[in-house]
Amino acid sequence: MEKKLEGRKELDALRQLMPPPVLIDFFSNDYLGLAKCKKIYDHSLEIMKENSCFLNGSTGSRLLSGNHFLFAMAEALIARFHNAEAALLFNSGYDANLGLLSSIAQRGDIILYDESSHASIRDGISMGVAKAFKFRHNDVNHLLQLIEKYQAGSYEGEIFVVTESVFSMDGDKPDLIKIADLTNKLHCRLIVDEAHATGVLGKNGEGLVHQLGLQEKVFARIVTFGKALGAHGAAILGSKELQDYLVNFSRSFIYTTGLPPHSVATIIAAYSMLPGNDNYRLLHDNIKYFRQEVKKTIWKSTL
Repeated sequence: MEKKLEGRKELDALRQLMPPPVLIDFFSNDYLGLAKCKKIYDHSLEIMKENSCFLNGSTGSRLLSGNHFLFAMAEALIARFHNAEAALLFNSGYDANLGLLSSIAQRGDIILYDESSHASIRDGISMGVAKAFKFRHNDVNHLLQLIEKYQAGSYEGEIFVVTESVFSMDGDKPDLIKIADLTNKLHCRLIVDEAHATGVLGKNGEGLVHQLGLQEKVFARIVTFGKALGAHGAAILGSKELQDYLVNFSRSFIYTTGLPPHSVATIIAAYSMLPGNDNYRLLHDNIKYFRQEVKKTIWKSTL
């Protein structure tokens, strides 16, 4: 440990926990400012009181004592909002990706994932038994080459394709229409991580898949609540069969204490804030303004 830490210090790359800054926020994931929204805080308490839910914790795994009834309320709401058949809540987006990607692909299956995928996607894949290969970032042609290569080879299992709708570090998006058309035509299963699109893209923040009308072409979506919704937790969207499968085989769902009632109530309250939210329009106005100013700066620098 000492050697590894010294190496980080020498590279000036040692991570440390710091107190929260009191500056203008240009770095957090709180895109809509909902993490500091008193209306959501108050509404979550009302939800707890209205449903006589006076628990501080869930008391255990959801498969044992921890499946308090706010889970069913939240999952039904989330499924309706995103136009999905079913939703299953996880403790975080990281847990959701671990649980889905480590369990869904079997031995003999193939996972093809974008080379810029989040660490949770990579870790979930590495915990599973399927072989995995990366395709060049947002390169649909390279993805096609890999699909054709493995379908023409000795592999007879399923091919899962994993990408993100908005990539966190660069903020860019894949051509999701092309990828969805390709995976459906070639009978692959498409998984889309919508962590950074939830609450940000779509008419009311439903995400890019919903905005493009691709729900029926996507096998599973991961939506998270610790970013634009200002809460905590995540959900996997898909068929009722997928929900049942994950309840039975997803280790990060089975072997952990469920989210406490207050966290689930906060998720419900945050979703109620999304339709017609002024901060949503302000965010997109700020993005538009930023892009315009960048273009002006680049143009001036070329004179």
